[in-house]
Amino acid sequence: MYINPYGADPVTLAADLAGRRPRTTGELVDRCRDAGVTIDREVHDADLAEVDDYLDGWLVVVDTTDPRARADALNTLLAEHAGSPRLTDHDGRWHLHYRADDVSFARLLTAMFSVGTALHLTERGIDRLARCAADDCERVFADTTRNGRKAYCSPRCNNRSAVRRHRARA
Repeated sequence: MYINPYGADPVTLAADLAGRRPRTTGELVDRCRDAGVTIDREVHDADLAEVDDYLDGWLVVVDTTDPRARADALNTLLAEHAGSPRLTDHDGRWHLHYRADDVSFARLLTAMFSVGTALHLTERGIDRLARCAADDCERVFADTTRNGRKAYCSPRCNNRSAVRRHRARA
């Protein structure tokens, strides 16, 4: 796994998968690979189902706005999906894993998403995970902006909302 668990990549991938659920195992693999996840094990249909179930729980974290309750929901995911951190050099360089080496692909992803989300929220801010503020969009996004004021999942939603506000005033 070469994706950086300290960066925005895991939480961004989780948001992408939660917003547009993969329908097949092949689609899950392709989207993970496109996001930079190294696929070093077999992926089965059960992995797709497990990731889908996990994303339902992850969305509870997204939709919980009270900081303490959000932390509790994420702590539950961490307890269920991540293991104790440990050093490994399986690829020739030392880094941390938050799971055993022999876990399923789904367990690899859910550990990465749980730890990545925890690191994102602790380093950037507990409120930096949300749904789009556009009236007609419910996509999830991780706010990785410098100022932490992102309210829309994309420039497109931001622009559409600005046009609607302008027309409503006119």
